This record gives sequence, C-alpha cells and structure tokens, in this order.
Amino acid sequence: MKHIRQASKTLGPRSDAAWISIPLEPKRKMVMLVKEIMSKRKIAVSPDDSLATAAQKMRDHDIGALLVEDQEHLCGMVTDRDIACRGFVPGYEATELVVRDVMTRHVVYCTESDHIDKAVLVMERNKIRRMPVVNTNNRTVGILSVGDIATHLPHALSGELIAAISTPLVQSPTVASLR
Repeated sequence: MKHIRQASKTLGPRSDAAWISIPLEPKRKMVMLVKEIMSKRKIAVSPDDSLATAAQKMRDHDIGALLVEDQEHLCGMVTDRDIACRGFVPGYEATELVVRDVMTRHVVYCTESDHIDKAVLVMERNKIRRMPVVNTNNRTVGILSVGDIATHLPHALSGELIAAISTPLVQSPTVASLR
C-alpha cells in the first residue's frame, strides 16, 4: 500500500517536525451494475422444442446459448455445445430429442442490480461464460457474457475471468445418463 508523509499537526510546521506515515486510500472501484453491460436480448426456447428449433434460433441470432423458459419462468439453458455433445449420443436419434434432454437444468444467475464484480466472481467460481440476468420479480431480462465483460471492463479483468473459466471440467453427462 502506498503511503504519504505528512507533518504531525501537534508539532506544527517546523523544520524538525515529526513525520507520520498515512496510508493512501486505494482508488475506488468503479461501481457498475450488471444491467449496465448485459445483453438485453432475451431469446428463449421451450423445454419441449426440438434441437433443430434451438439450433435454428442460435444461427438466426448469431448466439451460442439460449434461455429455456417454461411459461416465462427460467428452467434451464441450452448451448451449442450442449446440442453437439449431448444431442448426438449412440442409441438416440438427434431428431427424437428435445431441448429438455440436453439442457443444463441448474442454472446460475444474477440480478440486474448486482455489482459487476460480484457477477464476475460468480462466473469464475462456477466456470460459466454466460449467465442469465433476472429482475426483482425473478423474470429473465437478459444475459451477461464474457463478451459483455470484455467490451465494457478493463482487459485485465476479462483476461482473469477467461483464464479462470477455461480450466477443463469433468466430461458432461450424456443424454442416456440424464434419463
């Protein structure tokens, strides 16, 4: 921590004044809320939609993840990787599977009023690249992605996030193990 030297006020400004060391306050973090940088495009599919429907939406909107909502309530997420890794399993035809079969059910999310540093920490700890954002009524209002962080925050922070989430995890479960 940096310090400044300041003359002791009790001795007055004499040439032989005693000097004390006073810690400088660190620069304040820029307080930014998730809602300020999140993507407000809310693109969702139903758990009963086909994988082809989900893939088509991803292609049409040039995105790699979709919210899965059942009657406007978040019940999961599906990514292009989910479709590729879980949708093509020996013994199953991809055309027989629906989003529910390959989606991630336990979704980590944040609120639009969360501080961005908290959201980044949650993403790092859970090794996720995209996180749904909900409002005070628990309705999904957008997604916070690594791309949002990289384009709005210092590069050092986005670099740390990418490094933290890029460590490989155990293999994803297959559809057969989910049924």
